[in-house]
Amino acid sequence: MPASMETVAIFGVGLIGGSFALALRKAGFQGRILGVSSPATIERALELKVIDSGVTEEEAATAADLIYLAEPIHRILERLPALNRCVKPEALITDAGSTKSTIVERASREISRCQFLGGHPLAGKERRGIDAADADLFVGRKYVLTPRSGADTATPAAALLLEWISKIGAIAVLADPDEHDRAVAYTSHLPQLASTALAALLPENDRKIDLSGPALVDMTRLALSPFETWHDIFSTNKPAIQQALSNYIRTLQAFSVMLDSQRMKEQFDRAAGAAKRLRSDE
Repeated sequence: MPASMETVAIFGVGLIGGSFALALRKAGFQGRILGVSSPATIERALELKVIDSGVTEEEAATAADLIYLAEPIHRILERLPALNRCVKPEALITDAGSTKSTIVERASREISRCQFLGGHPLAGKERRGIDAADADLFVGRKYVLTPRSGADTATPAAALLLEWISKIGAIAVLADPDEHDRAVAYTSHLPQLASTALAALLPENDRKIDLSGPALVDMTRLALSPFETWHDIFSTNKPAIQQALSNYIRTLQAFSVMLDSQRMKEQFDRAAGAAKRLRSDE
């Protein structure tokens, strides 16, 4: 990447890709932002002034100093070989995929003309699409980068990406791709499945809904997330998610036999400590 970033290409101008574009602008980026997405999305992104122009995959890859892949995971995997044929040698390709091992491994085989550095912004909403894009989506949120080695973050291209991550208000965190996937199985994927499972127990006309309060609303918030967003995540992180689910189910089963014992208080105390730590990090 040159000393200054002049052209950014966003592949997938939805919630994350659109928010990244808006965040760059708000942080002072003066260059061009190109969009690669469906015609309807490009039209709307232009109306909202999220991007400067919609282009083809080849046009974007040829022109961009930074290529930002914010599409579903399987689409990212499919794009990598074609991108490698077009990119500038000094460019950087990064992604926003919610799982990293499969993407980083595929990129290590397919991307040879320029650098690839995996990424995952720990930010989002239940809504998706360009209309949900928000310039402040990343503010105060952790932004994970998953280099294959320490050398991957020592390049001028990576340094510039890290600089812009800081400028948009995010907090950069480095992690091994496998470590990342094991962690998010507990911190992201399990919460989604737990919320979905709870909501699935409550048919729309169930009397229990009439007798519910804020606790149920809070616990089922993630159940509003569309399955299309999660299908690729489940398929590319299945072993880690299954392990997390097994441990969660085992914990719930243990709870069922200690409900009226002192051991339940111990679990509450332990859980409260973890919950307080989570909130102190926000």
